[in-house]
Amino acid sequence: MLKKITHYLFIVVGCLIAAGSINVFLVQHHLLSGGLAGLGIICYYLFGIPAGVVTLALNVPLLIAAWRMLGKKYVAEVLFATVMFSVCLDATEFMSHQYITDDILLAAIYGGVFNGIGFGILFRLGASSGGMDIAAAIVKKYYSFNMGEVVFSINCCIMVMAAFLFGPAPAMYTLISMFIAGRLSDMLAAGFNHRKAVIIISRQPQKIADGIIQELERGATFLHGSGAFCRDEKQVVFSVVLMTEIARLKKLVNQVDPAAFMIFIDANEVMGRGFTLSRQTVTDARAAGDRRLIGSRFDENP
Repeated sequence: MLKKITHYLFIVVGCLIAAGSINVFLVQHHLLSGGLAGLGIICYYLFGIPAGVVTLALNVPLLIAAWRMLGKKYVAEVLFATVMFSVCLDATEFMSHQYITDDILLAAIYGGVFNGIGFGILFRLGASSGGMDIAAAIVKKYYSFNMGEVVFSINCCIMVMAAFLFGPAPAMYTLISMFIAGRLSDMLAAGFNHRKAVIIISRQPQKIADGIIQELERGATFLHGSGAFCRDEKQVVFSVVLMTEIARLKKLVNQVDPAAFMIFIDANEVMGRGFTLSRQTVTDARAAGDRRLIGSRFDENP
């Protein structure tokens, strides 16, 4: 029960941050947000209608369509955040009258930052504020389009509308804000615990794997490969390391086999054996002779 309350509480916090950033930074300078909130802000600029009311009204037909096409479970998951975001958008409207900065570029940048943080919290929790996310999910189900492409296309249409109504400059600053918000929300959703997955092709795979296990205290896994030219069988070393361990790994591999071929791949979030156990837990396991926990951290990556 407590976990569920905490979940919804963080959804409210994410909605407050996202909605507050729109009113504090964007509305003052006639900038827009993406999605239906952007259409709500346009109505607010032109007719004085509260942006949250318009956003919620535009979400109603999408929620009905989602109920019929995507099922009750999907609607139940997005309904709370959708309503809460619209409420927060109007509840923080008073902030739009308090100027934080006269620099429109700073407003676009920081509006994007805090907007990205707010929506990143929602995405991290598996929630959604509705709007274009619902439309994209429906389009993806029936037409197999990429959701990101659908949302981007709709936002481009909103930007064209904004450029026609308010001039090209606010539209261009809005694009800066939307880009920052999108990147930051993706980072928050994926997690900041960046790692590097490394693939090593060497004539000394066992020595390199031993060095990774003993010196870096990271796991290593052998992948079976075959040379396309020479047709010789070989073992490929696969491991996941921290960003701060890359230099040590390069030095280790170079000492064992200077001709080794290495590929580093971004791994935004690593879960499971090897990264979820603390070093103290492993130390205690070693002292107790528990090979299951020791193996889960040092003998093999998931």
